[in-house]
Amino acid sequence: MTTTRPAAGSAILPGRQPQRPGRFRKKYVEIWRYRWIYAMILPTVIYFVIFAYLPMIGLQIAFKDYKVFRGMWESPWVGFEHFETMFASEKFFELIRNTLLISFYRILFGFPVPIIFALLLNEVRRMWFKRSVQTVTYFPHFLSWVVFAGIVINILGPTGLLNTLIVEAGGERVNFMTNPDLFRSVVVVTGILKEFGWGAIIYLAALSGIDPQLYEAARVDGAGKLRQIWHVTLPGLRPVMAVLLVLSLGNLLDAGFDQIFQLQNAAVLEVGDIIDTYVYRIGLLEAQFELATAVGLFKGVVGLVMIVTANHVLRRMGQRSIW
Repeated sequence: MTTTRPAAGSAILPGRQPQRPGRFRKKYVEIWRYRWIYAMILPTVIYFVIFAYLPMIGLQIAFKDYKVFRGMWESPWVGFEHFETMFASEKFFELIRNTLLISFYRILFGFPVPIIFALLLNEVRRMWFKRSVQTVTYFPHFLSWVVFAGIVINILGPTGLLNTLIVEAGGERVNFMTNPDLFRSVVVVTGILKEFGWGAIIYLAALSGIDPQLYEAARVDGAGKLRQIWHVTLPGLRPVMAVLLVLSLGNLLDAGFDQIFQLQNAAVLEVGDIIDTYVYRIGLLEAQFELATAVGLFKGVVGLVMIVTANHVLRRMGQRSIW
């Protein structure tokens, strides 16, 4: 039996093992190895730190009697007084109702549209036609709501194109933009028309990642086109659909300020006033900064709870989640 002796200058004390690189050192080496990739995301990190996280310091206004000339730090604390005022107001529950209804209709009717459009577009074999349709449907996404709302008002207005066609057909003019019964439908439909082409991009990317051999195996088994979509395509899209659904639920109280602010008018305020437009009105126009901050904080907390809950449910169901 031979005994290995340590080399000169490398004596090991009894009971001590050679030191291994620490976890921090390994992580540092890994970050340094991919330093240029981290450098690429650095501008995005800086953007969110400056415009998303640092402004959260101002949330303390919701718990203070804010005085403009005394500043945010010197204003006295009032606790949850503004939240009590918020929950005691009948207007607040009207805002919650309008926001939830519009967001729910958007998810119910708008969520399937990009999926169906991507499935139809995926079946097109003539590339020139496919690219033309993609260009036409993507284009509205790049228009601001100021421009797109102007187009909508010109089409649906009392003297707009749609009312002109109705009158020419022998009907009566319909006040689409000032009718409270039609306003939510106008909001949902115009939102879908503006964004469904852009929303289909991620589904088209997911479709390109499905193994073609799965379709060949389905055809060998005698599956037609509809059964291939049901048993091959939709299961391949399910992880993407789950993640986007979680994000949609997280934005349940975000009914779209830009769109509704441009389409809103006094006649439809009862059914079209949402949390974001209310915060804008009382915060900037009426200078009730404390109440506006309290309402905005409530909206953010509810959104966080919704997205965490939806993500947890998806994990329990065995679907791919955000984290």
